[in-house]
Amino acid sequence: MGDTAASASSLGITTAAPRLVGSAGVAGMVQLHQALPLIERQHALIEELRSRAPRFSTGSALAQRTGTSRRTVERDIALLAAAGVPVEVRRGPGGGYRLPARDRELHLTLTPGEVAALIASLVAVGPYTSATAQSVLAKLLALYR
Repeated sequence: MGDTAASASSLGITTAAPRLVGSAGVAGMVQLHQALPLIERQHALIEELRSRAPRFSTGSALAQRTGTSRRTVERDIALLAAAGVPVEVRRGPGGGYRLPARDRELHLTLTPGEVAALIASLVAVGPYTSATAQSVLAKLLALYR
């Protein structure tokens, strides 16, 4: 492999720098443009559940509100729960999905690197997709002023 790189270099052929975003052919990784619909759906689900907390929302109602199928809602909720989002699931009549109610603002300490990661994520998704996204981006950017 070293001989190939040396011979390519001697021929004036430049090799591409490693990609920082996207799959670059790595199995199991998704390119950013493929992940955006998922991120937008999950954000919409979280916002919908948050706005109705502590009441339960049915999968059908969430599907209608997010413009997806009930099965897509089930998959997205499973991914959110696996990531640590505290979604409560109740089966049967009167059941559905819900988030715990929050009656106070959360106070959180972030490192500069964590702030940068959040800003980059919001910019990638599009900070204008919701008023909440705009608000948090403004607060994070204020940390750099």
